[in-house]
Amino acid sequence: MKNIILVGPMGAGKSTIGRLLAKELRLPFRDSDKEIEQRTGASIPLIFDVEGEEGFREREHVAIQELCQMHGVVLATGGGAVLRKDNREVLRTGGQVIYLCTSVDQQLDRTSRDRNRPLLRASNPREVLTGLMAVRDPLYREIADIIIQTDERPPRIVVQEILSQLQSPGPRESLGRSALS
Repeated sequence: MKNIILVGPMGAGKSTIGRLLAKELRLPFRDSDKEIEQRTGASIPLIFDVEGEEGFREREHVAIQELCQMHGVVLATGGGAVLRKDNREVLRTGGQVIYLCTSVDQQLDRTSRDRNRPLLRASNPREVLTGLMAVRDPLYREIADIIIQTDERPPRIVVQEILSQLQSPGPRESLGRSALS
């Protein structure tokens, strides 16, 4: 079985949905950020503090390369994994890529109490998230086989939508509630 790779911004639900999807499919779940933390024995914020974003991105690249060589796993990636062209190529060829799309408002709501987000240590997190989305959204879309909107949708409903989309041929986009309006 091919890998199922979840991409999208922080707060889109990649880890939560990934765990549920893996359980439903009876596949192992891997999270690239957790892999990096396990390998280094350090938290993501500490890696950012000590090595900077560039040091973290290099570690992320190595982890993604190795994780994408596995077979039959559900992989949740970090929000910035798509920034490097070589990562996008590895992700694209490493399995079925699902972009979990969410709004900046939803990201703010889901990440407001999370102190493990180094890029949100700013006086204006909304501005940061808006800027990140402007750069990253086209990159997520570039590699996505499936696009699923997660705003205000329970994780179990999103998982059912992913399972349904995985059974349909060709590129697709599911806008959840938006598709009903």
